[in-house]
Amino acid sequence: MLRVDQIAIIRHKVVNEGQPIRLVARSLNLSRNTVRRYVRERPEGRRRPPHRRSPKMEEVGPAIDRLLEAWSTQTTSKQRITGSRVHAQLVTDGRDVGVTTVRAYLRQKRRAEAEVYIPLVHRPGEEAQVDFFDVTVEVAGVRRSVALFQMSLPYSDWDFARLYEWEDLPSFLDGHVRAFEHLGGVPRRLVYDNLRLAIKHGPTPDGERVLNNHFARLVAHFAFKTSFTRIGEGHDKGAIEVRGKRTRLQHLVPIPKGDTLAEINAALMESLAVRSAHRKDIEGRTVPQRLEEERRRFLAMPPVAFDPRLPASVTVSRRSLVRLGGGTYSLPSTWGPGRAMAWVGATDVRFELKDAVEIRPRVKSGGKRIQYLDYLPELARRPQAVVQVAPELMAELGADWTHLWHLLLTVHDERQAGRVVGGLLAAVVEHGADTVSNALRRILEDARVPSAPTTTTDVLPAVVAVPEALRGYRIDAARAADYDHLLLGER
Repeated sequence: MLRVDQIAIIRHKVVNEGQPIRLVARSLNLSRNTVRRYVRERPEGRRRPPHRRSPKMEEVGPAIDRLLEAWSTQTTSKQRITGSRVHAQLVTDGRDVGVTTVRAYLRQKRRAEAEVYIPLVHRPGEEAQVDFFDVTVEVAGVRRSVALFQMSLPYSDWDFARLYEWEDLPSFLDGHVRAFEHLGGVPRRLVYDNLRLAIKHGPTPDGERVLNNHFARLVAHFAFKTSFTRIGEGHDKGAIEVRGKRTRLQHLVPIPKGDTLAEINAALMESLAVRSAHRKDIEGRTVPQRLEEERRRFLAMPPVAFDPRLPASVTVSRRSLVRLGGGTYSLPSTWGPGRAMAWVGATDVRFELKDAVEIRPRVKSGGKRIQYLDYLPELARRPQAVVQVAPELMAELGADWTHLWHLLLTVHDERQAGRVVGGLLAAVVEHGADTVSNALRRILEDARVPSAPTTTTDVLPAVVAVPEALRGYRIDAARAADYDHLLLGER
């Protein structure tokens, strides 16, 4: 057997130089048949042995095919057919076959049935791909799973990514609006898998799909075309699959931390922008440069903004509570009982009753968002209720009120402190929180504490509009001796 370098010389002389076989054979001291063989055949070192099918494989192949066909409708992607399971069934059926033979047959079958992927051409401005991904973040010291919305442009390799508390329809719509606003235009066609946030019914055997009404409203507003992948064929939108993984591995590792999700989102977009500025294609163009080319082909943004919030009619109970999306919200006590309108956004809910508007942060199903400022008229009349919710109420009113409450408890019992705060809350209802809070701040700056009601009317400087509830209090100058009991652990 000749060496590979000798075979190369033979083929070069005959094939490239066109020398006759007899002359090459004579010059190399080889027989003409040897030269002829190496010219006509592949080099020895690269020759593939002929494929020989195993008699055992030929025997069990039809049985495996029948089994696969019978099980084809009785599996899922996570409960799929494996070689081990097929082998176990064949043994149960009395077949004398090894698991290696079964697995080899299945490998050959998969190769024969493997789909050939067609390289696609992505033109500027023509296409964007969208999907959600699960990621982990740490917000205010607590780790939790959130949804990553991502829109990617295959031509420019541009990515928009935003984290949401929920993978739901308001977040889905909001992500589109924010991405289009960031782009300053709309790609002509958007590609999705068959997620239920976009599709109401389908696909039919003909591939037809009925869009979700709210998603259809978004599509009509921005006038882009939609395209959906085949069931189970995630590679139909391979760009977003690859880039979603890239975002998680390159921009969300280590696990991002922040006081709020908004803070983490800002850092994520900055990280994406920095990497895009340095990422170049084979022609040396950066992502921003290719994106500018895309922008010239985008659809124009509509002159009227799109509101991604979802409408809902809600019932306000006698306790001025609303149930929405499994969560509970409080509203001003003057709203109930009755009906109100709600607009559910990605992060908050806007409630409307006639000309009144209240906005509340969204809560998860089973959660509550109770705001005690909604119950000020009732709390003003019920000192005991003030005592029961004092920490939460003072936190909503502000640091000055929290400070006041602690000072009141040093000179009063809880009930009397509740009566003093109740009088101030009545003033808030009548004159507004800002007026009362400003007057309260003056008292605290003088280090004086409202005590029991008196007939004193000139509590604060005349330049301050003093609400009626703040009048009639004797304000004594604070002395260090007044707080000695705290050092002794006394009440």
